Amino acid sequence: MASSAIELPTFKGRPGWEFTDISGLDLAAYERVLPGGSPAGEPLFEGLQPAQQLPAGVTVGTLEQRPAQLGSLLRGEDDVFVELCEAGPRRGSFVHVARGVVVEQPIVLSAVLQRSGTLANQRTLIVLEEGAQAEVWEQLQSDAEDQGSVLNVVTELIVGDGAHLRYVCGQELGERSWIFGAQRAQVGRSGALDWVALGFGSARGRVRMETRLVGEGADARVTGAYATNGTQHVDFDTTQEHAAPHTTSDLAFRGVLQDRSSAVWKGNIIVDPGAQKTDAFQESRNLLISKRAHADAIPGLEIQANDVRCTHAAAVAQVDPEQLFYLQAHGIDAAQAKQLVIEGFLAALVERFEPGPVREVLAGALERRLALILG
Repeated sequence: MASSAIELPTFKGRPGWEFTDISGLDLAAYERVLPGGSPAGEPLFEGLQPAQQLPAGVTVGTLEQRPAQLGSLLRGEDDVFVELCEAGPRRGSFVHVARGVVVEQPIVLSAVLQRSGTLANQRTLIVLEEGAQAEVWEQLQSDAEDQGSVLNVVTELIVGDGAHLRYVCGQELGERSWIFGAQRAQVGRSGALDWVALGFGSARGRVRMETRLVGEGADARVTGAYATNGTQHVDFDTTQEHAAPHTTSDLAFRGVLQDRSSAVWKGNIIVDPGAQKTDAFQESRNLLISKRAHADAIPGLEIQANDVRCTHAAAVAQVDPEQLFYLQAHGIDAAQAKQLVIEGFLAALVERFEPGPVREVLAGALERRLALILG
């Protein structure tokens, strides 16, 4: 099917699209291109030291050979934007880590929108075999000349038995562009996934993040942060599916919203029949630093087992005037006091990571974004 003929979801007419109106998106108006491989300006993950030499058993390349696992988690019939990716030209990144191999330094991938009026599809497949360990950082950015394009991302993460993957995906597109993402992970027995999502750029769009724990003892930790201004709109739809017993998941999203920007997080914990001893938690907290900003946080539970612990929390609040008063009473000016409150709000996310390079890179990315939106 030609990509121009793909029927896009109708706002409030299809489940999952209740909050993001894409009626103004005309796919036929965009030229199909391949995204660039590296940003012309500063990388999103400033200070990150990527691997210079990979050990034997590690493949970092393209999807031209169509690995057997490609499409095993996401197919076009499952999602209209996956169909869009399959129907048009796309750039594909492939990371494969063989059984028992440990990659000490991060692997860095990039997809860059290089100019206005273009639509780029980026497909990523990451496979860790049994007992493997790796970090993959993927940055989605725009060059300065991008004043309005579309980036469509399809991501599959396969974490084998006893393997451990940290996957960090940061989005910093131009604030007149669209972002769409269909991302799904599968974690095997005693495997572990540490998934981080940063949403800084774009005008609007929607990203779907799904984690399925298919092996006994599998664990997933999902961390998300976004900081918006102007009229930006971000939409995250997350799922934690427990398909095996003795599995755990912990999801935390936090957002800071300025001006008339808006955000929605919709999260669902699913416990399949037989997935006893599941331990799952999800939370979404939003800090509005403008009276015109708006956020929705919608947690959900679907539990089909009787010996589980599943909890959730959600909150949307303005900056606490009592905190500001306290800081100003101790000689801190109003602007700095507000910044300290916001930094404290986001510190809880940064502290989910062990002290060291990972925490420093993520803290730096958040700090630079806050400096931009706070002016």
